[in-house]
Amino acid sequence: MKKKDYERLLEPMLLELNNLARWLAATGSRIVVVLEGRDTAGKGGTIAAITGKLNPRQVRVAALPKPDERERTQWYFQRYIAHLPAAGELVLFDRSWYNRAGVEKVMGFCSDAEYDMFLRETPYFERSLVQHGILLFKYWLAVDQQEQEKRFAERASDPLKRWKLSPIDLMAREQYRAYGEARDAMFKATHHKHTPWVVVDFNDQHRGRLTLIRHLLDHVPDYRLAAEPMELPALQGKPARERFRGPVKPLKSDF
Repeated sequence: MKKKDYERLLEPMLLELNNLARWLAATGSRIVVVLEGRDTAGKGGTIAAITGKLNPRQVRVAALPKPDERERTQWYFQRYIAHLPAAGELVLFDRSWYNRAGVEKVMGFCSDAEYDMFLRETPYFERSLVQHGILLFKYWLAVDQQEQEKRFAERASDPLKRWKLSPIDLMAREQYRAYGEARDAMFKATHHKHTPWVVVDFNDQHRGRLTLIRHLLDHVPDYRLAAEPMELPALQGKPARERFRGPVKPLKSDF
């Protein structure tokens, strides 16, 4: 999809996302969006599209680093619970507790016992979130191996994108089939009526973003709380140019 077509179709959805944010604030509802998928699938761009025009005090992104020494001794879900939304908030997890079902399983960062316990516990954990009123959406961003390799090459050649390639990402290229098997096992254990997975084709990232956002908007209760017209109070006195006196001076622009 061409960028101009993508931007044209995204614009009305951004207005709907703002209506959704107002609905959250008015009702005290809470939303969690989990974004999972293979490396380079497009999680970061999707999060940027959703959050770009929203209040960062209300809409947060949780992208947790690897657990530190203390966190490794906690109950596995504990560090994620701290990032769950309060009333009126939306939290997007750029990867989530499902790290254990993916990278930790494939790369050997957890034991078989820890992995098996995760698959058993997750449905109960997520059911508890839903029973406590959280609207939970779980998306898997699907990308074919050929397209993934193309994106890896683009990141490797672009200094501004190279930070996206971690040593683990490079090692994962050799485990494409293993990641697919781990994903399928994860779906089998954690795809339930109350917390289903939604798979979105992200071989075309623009089309994938639009599809995901449309699904999210269509599956939230009636959120259409439009903005009320706003009138600014009349300016008192004559317009004045801002002036600075004392030791602090504005920076002069070279542009």
